[in-house]
Amino acid sequence: MADLLQYGTRTIDLGIEGMTCASCVSRVEKRLGRLDGVEAEVNLATEKARVSFPSTTSIDELVEAVRAAGYTAIVPAAPTEQGRGDSGAGSETGSARQGAPDRGSVAPSADAGERTSARSGEAGAAASDPLMTRLVVSAVLTVPVVVIAMVPVLQFTYWQWFSLALAAPVVVWGGWPFHRAAAVNLRHGSLTMDTLVSLGTLTAFTWSLWALFFGHAGMPGMTHEWTFGVRGTPGGDIYLEVAAGVITILLLGRVLEQRSKRRAGQSLRTLLELAPREVSVLRGEGAEEREERVRIESLRPGDRFVVRPGERVAADGVVLRGEAGVDESMLTGEPAPVDVAPGTSVTAATIVHGGSLVVAAERVGADTRLAQIARLVEDAQLGKSRAQRLADRISAVFVPIVIALAAATAIVWVATGSPVEQAITAAVAVLVIACPCALGLATPMAILVGTGRGAERGILITGPDALDRAGDVDTILLDKTGTLTTGRMSLTGVTTADGTIGAADAGGAAALDLAAALERSSEHPVARAIVDGADASGPAWRALQVTEFRAHAGLGVTGEVEGVPAAAGRPAFLVGLGYRMPAALEARAAASDDTLVAVGSAGEVQALIEVGDRVRDGAREAVDRLRALGLRPALLTGDAERPAARVAASLGIDEVHAGVSPEGKLAIVRREQGEGHRVAMVGDGVNDAAALAAADLGIAMGGGTDAAASASDLALTRDEPGAIADAISLARATLRTIKGNLFWAFAYNVAAIPLAAAGFLNPMIAGAAMAFSSVFVVLNSLRLRRA
Repeated sequence: MADLLQYGTRTIDLGIEGMTCASCVSRVEKRLGRLDGVEAEVNLATEKARVSFPSTTSIDELVEAVRAAGYTAIVPAAPTEQGRGDSGAGSETGSARQGAPDRGSVAPSADAGERTSARSGEAGAAASDPLMTRLVVSAVLTVPVVVIAMVPVLQFTYWQWFSLALAAPVVVWGGWPFHRAAAVNLRHGSLTMDTLVSLGTLTAFTWSLWALFFGHAGMPGMTHEWTFGVRGTPGGDIYLEVAAGVITILLLGRVLEQRSKRRAGQSLRTLLELAPREVSVLRGEGAEEREERVRIESLRPGDRFVVRPGERVAADGVVLRGEAGVDESMLTGEPAPVDVAPGTSVTAATIVHGGSLVVAAERVGADTRLAQIARLVEDAQLGKSRAQRLADRISAVFVPIVIALAAATAIVWVATGSPVEQAITAAVAVLVIACPCALGLATPMAILVGTGRGAERGILITGPDALDRAGDVDTILLDKTGTLTTGRMSLTGVTTADGTIGAADAGGAAALDLAAALERSSEHPVARAIVDGADASGPAWRALQVTEFRAHAGLGVTGEVEGVPAAAGRPAFLVGLGYRMPAALEARAAASDDTLVAVGSAGEVQALIEVGDRVRDGAREAVDRLRALGLRPALLTGDAERPAARVAASLGIDEVHAGVSPEGKLAIVRREQGEGHRVAMVGDGVNDAAALAAADLGIAMGGGTDAAASASDLALTRDEPGAIADAISLARATLRTIKGNLFWAFAYNVAAIPLAAAGFLNPMIAGAAMAFSSVFVVLNSLRLRRA
């Protein structure tokens, strides 16, 4: 995704090239943070920095700060999306960015082209090619060196010089990215993972050169055994296989890491690539109407465009003409197409099937729902969890401590009478095995994969803080209308004068047809529910002729149907008009929790039509899953107590808060928090926004308002109850993965450094273990793709 510039808040996403570990992240953040009013969050996995800065600070100053830290800042290209660059602030900042087209080259970079994470599939592939070439060449040269060193029988006369000829290009050219990065960072007063790698491998290589030229290792017939631990014959041992092997293993780890990063970010890239590149816009009116094929960037709000079967919708808008099925699986994760007709809203990048549509564009470019989802996902990927912030603080001092430990290791070995070769071997092993790559990747890789998987399943995680809170919540407050129920009035029953319940019998069908005929011109939700219910039974009612129609606001409607006086509305309204209410209908009215519409004809109420908000399919299963996740569910609603209790009973919820105002919902959230509970709130309306914002974890349903979504921590594009449990499960799985990654990264260093210092690890084994720790973190994170 193109880097974003949020003009109103003066926030920019800078690409950062040359970072290799958590120490690099800490250094960039500190350098940027030294500028007045600047706050920065740097992400190793995405290689980006989210920087907030005041108008008194220029983008040039940010770039210079990154350069001063020893890295390269990539300024995002000017945005082309519609609806974004017309404000004064936007124009000013856009000019600043355009004035720095070559910012990526202003600072030295440790083979930046080889380290750049893929911001797109093509860019990522291009970035990894030089690194892959380095790996292949180094591996071909290293394998004979390692094999000969490990198998004494293969150590022919002057084998050591043959090994030097093969190992030298690996150490110098193959390890150049590490050496250059270490030098650049050292020049800026920074010690990073590359420092440890470069120092360790060059030490092993330099000692080998000394032993070959000035010691006994260059003599004909020299042999030595390969061991897992240290070895040392004064002046007679070489460590060429260690120097070359560590470099090759680390290059392999770097390649695997980059490929895994690209794979982890594939969900977001796929999402962004869904938008069409061109669109057929209608120009002119009537007989002069014509289609014009234009680039998507030229589309403006208000334009009419055509979408044919199999094509993707170019912008968010409203259908003007045509009927079709629309595949919204890219937003909701559900494969079933949604039927659309004139007046229906459609979303950019959804696919049209079975018909052509003419759509009036409403939101285009960066304002579409697709673009907003992509921004939410990327925002989440740039953040850090509480655990990662702790890891970053530790890693900032980790490298200097490791160098001190390596020096202390060598001193102790020499002081205890061991050969210098053994002391150097142990020190090199400490340097190599302690590289904190895994610490820097632990959180961002898990978030990268978790948020991408969430986007595929219609779950938007707004940031790492949401993951932290999802792991803590023990109580979930569920709004009723629009969350557990459909939020739309629908026909729930018809009771006739003889007490028969249902619309299938002749009396019920006739009463329903009569009511539908009277209500056909009304836009009231209750009237719409009656008409839809009658349509489901058949179109016969549409043939009924209605005359003398009159609407009585808030009460009902009257008229003559086929010449016979009739009325539909509140039961009391019909009784007031003189219609007689049978005893069976009076009893039903007293027992029903739904909205009642009495239908009268020929002086008598013929039936009671019941209209209500139905419980969503899968709501009961969703509540059961939430309880299985250890959450205590409670129902919140502004509805009356009886219908609220009925819905709660059908869902197996014991705790009900009915007749609650928006302020009341907020008060309940705070009361629960005051009692020591960690509260999740689920809602979809403006009336839920305050409670969503106050809750420890706010979850906005997919069919809800923008106010609810902006106040939430998890936003669902799937408008179904099951998505609630899915979201919490995914958030918790992502958090578990982060904690697991950090645990193993720390545990690896805690366990391995003493082993290396004690001489139990050959530096090449240490290098393999260090590379594996990073690969393990990446692979462990990728398991979330199956969550």
